[in-house]
Amino acid sequence: MEALSDATFWLAIVACGVASVGYWAQIVGVRPVLRRLSTELGDGPLVASLENDDGRAAWTENAGRLGTLAAWAALLMLTISMIARWQAVDYAPWSNMYEFTVAFAAGVIAFYVVFERAYGGETVDRSAAMVGAVMLPVALSMLAVSAAFFPSDVRPLVPALQNGDLLAIHVAAMVVSYGALSVSFGAAVLYLVQGGGRNRFARLPKAATLDDWAYKSVMLGFPLLAAGIALGAYWANSAWGRYWGWDPKETSALVTWLIYGVYLHMRGLRGWSGTRSAVTLVAGFGAVIFTYFIVNLWVSGLHSYAGV
Repeated sequence: MEALSDATFWLAIVACGVASVGYWAQIVGVRPVLRRLSTELGDGPLVASLENDDGRAAWTENAGRLGTLAAWAALLMLTISMIARWQAVDYAPWSNMYEFTVAFAAGVIAFYVVFERAYGGETVDRSAAMVGAVMLPVALSMLAVSAAFFPSDVRPLVPALQNGDLLAIHVAAMVVSYGALSVSFGAAVLYLVQGGGRNRFARLPKAATLDDWAYKSVMLGFPLLAAGIALGAYWANSAWGRYWGWDPKETSALVTWLIYGVYLHMRGLRGWSGTRSAVTLVAGFGAVIFTYFIVNLWVSGLHSYAGV
């Protein structure tokens, strides 16, 4: 099962790469490629047919559809990889940086494809899939970092983690919340690129759509993050005899939760949307990454289970 987990992990990396290229091709279009073809092949009928507007639109749309298909394939491969890993180690496969990063990437892709389906389905607006040009490279980067720096070998659990039920539930809540919150980051980045209500780029989703994506993803991720922190406190009492000790991981997770709480508070009570909200969401995702990578790798504490 460990071999199956490794094989599907690498297939997921390939699928993420294909998805990233597909989404970016949809944003950029194929005009530069066609110009090179015209230079190298001359003005034959094939090139001429590709250079017309209808042909270019079809190519870019098909590139985006390929990105969507590859994103679903990557999610499938990561799901198989995690299930196989679970069978191999006999506990929830997110006990170290390698396993959690794989799960984190799977959460990012899972929430992205669900939102794309909801907002950018066949009968809605294909431009909504452009958020994938941000989200799939994020997932690909996580998988690449995991492959390059985090050992994938199976190791025994440290004593503090030897609670199978809480390991599965607490960490799963954090993974799912991070996945949901990552979608708000992708939507916020494109919102800033759009210049807010100016909607500078016709290929990208409208600012209002991006703002709605961001808000709904935080509405999903925020309570899940709260549940994950609460479960962590319960586990801390069982493992270390206290619910809260201001450990660096605990503190950083709380700060992250407060950033998203400020976003929801200002939006709900003061109608604070637009550029300020997008910047807050980018900062919030920065806090997620800090909590996950920086604290785990470089700040010593009771949560130092990186396995590197």
